[in-house]
Amino acid sequence: MQCEKRVEDVMNSIFDYPHIPYWFSIRQAMRTVRVSLPGYSKKNFGPFSVLVFDEKYNLLGTLSLQDIMKGLEPRFFKPVKGFHSPEEDFSSLSVIRDSLFSKQSKELAEKQVSEIMAPAKYFIEPDDPLTKAAYFMLKNNLVLLPVLENKRKLVGLVRMVEIFDAISDEVLKK
Repeated sequence: MQCEKRVEDVMNSIFDYPHIPYWFSIRQAMRTVRVSLPGYSKKNFGPFSVLVFDEKYNLLGTLSLQDIMKGLEPRFFKPVKGFHSPEEDFSSLSVIRDSLFSKQSKELAEKQVSEIMAPAKYFIEPDDPLTKAAYFMLKNNLVLLPVLENKRKLVGLVRMVEIFDAISDEVLKK
């Protein structure tokens, strides 16, 4: 990119994302997603993430829909030794697989989100180049990256979609 865009040029407000405390249960997080992200199931391309904070409003991590679903995953959905494909694993569980929404999953929904969230380990500064954010996100398989001002204050988030848009704009220019 000739005139390098900065993270601050494309970052989103933290208030664009629902917030929950780390002690919330998975069930409470599910309700928060359904209420806070209207149209989440209507061809709206995420990522759908909830920010997880501590008592002092420090960001602890993020909770995606995938994290929530994995948190509800019964032990019998874990990989089975001796099978080679997800189809074989799934079909071998025919007797018990339909109980996903049974009592066990409802019990699992009472776990705290702190047990299943993705911890916030990587941060970027508002004046960092987008290429640095892209590098961090690609190397660490992230779809959201918190933006900290002076390595202390959370001021926003940058998503892979904004980075993609900025880079594709440059690449597609004639």
